[in-house]
Amino acid sequence: MRKSYIYALLVGIMVAWGLNVTALKILVEHFSPVTLTALRIFTAGVVVLLFLWGIGRLGKVGWKEAKQIGLAAMFSVVAHHFFLAVGLTRTTAVNAGLVLGMVPLVTALLAMVFLGQRPTMFRLLGIALGFFGVMFVVANGNGGLGHLSVGDVYVFLAVLAQGISFIMIKKATVDARVMTGWMLIFGSLWLFVLGLVLEPRGLSSLKEGTPLLWTIFLASAVVATALGHMFYNQAVQHLGPAESAVFINLNPFFSLLGAHWLLDEPVSWAQGLGFVLIVAGVVLGSGGMDDVSARFRRTNVATRGGRKAGMW
Repeated sequence: MRKSYIYALLVGIMVAWGLNVTALKILVEHFSPVTLTALRIFTAGVVVLLFLWGIGRLGKVGWKEAKQIGLAAMFSVVAHHFFLAVGLTRTTAVNAGLVLGMVPLVTALLAMVFLGQRPTMFRLLGIALGFFGVMFVVANGNGGLGHLSVGDVYVFLAVLAQGISFIMIKKATVDARVMTGWMLIFGSLWLFVLGLVLEPRGLSSLKEGTPLLWTIFLASAVVATALGHMFYNQAVQHLGPAESAVFINLNPFFSLLGAHWLLDEPVSWAQGLGFVLIVAGVVLGSGGMDDVSARFRRTNVATRGGRKAGMW
């Protein structure tokens, strides 16, 4: 699979995930958050497995693969979504957005530790620019930066859990798409149990759904969660966790567009500046400049070699 195609696919996924923030904001105002998340992720898992069955890629999973899937699901689905849900109840959206913007940085650091990847100057600069871009985007909302709270710690644990899951996906021997489907199913069941404990009236809140709300729910579950996670995890196996995670910096920008377009929320000049920094961070952090630099060096070496050969 060509890198240019994977990059375009990742941008599309970030559009879906960014708009999904607006969709979830609408949904959690009408349903219990943890119960809703469990149902949404379960629906996404079913869609992924049906898709793989339809294209003939849903093979048998052995015990070794099942252990990889179960362990990754505990981090990617259960821990990430649980800590994020709890954290958002105890901190501001601005602080949560800032902490979530650390996903690429945390993932890159974990890749250095567990995968032995050596970050280049361009990638480090890209991660830094993307991080500061996220700061510009989220720090200019109505809430301001605020102070560190217990909720911020929970959101950071969600970031850490997601970063760890990316490392596991990269090292797994099972196909990323198959792994995604079973992770979503396994994780949603655990979240459902947590929902029963934390939200005794969670299931009854589902009765308040309208056709419009369920349409938004299906769009979130199928497009953002099912297809988005399936293809993102496939990109992780092709590009690596650090390079793929850099694109997550695009999420705040598309979240802003969704909020402005669907909820009529204003977008400031500072948030536009943040987007410029984010794009620069993606270009550098994705490894694009490393490829250009490598080709430039190879061209110079070939040119010098040709000149030397011509001298003889």
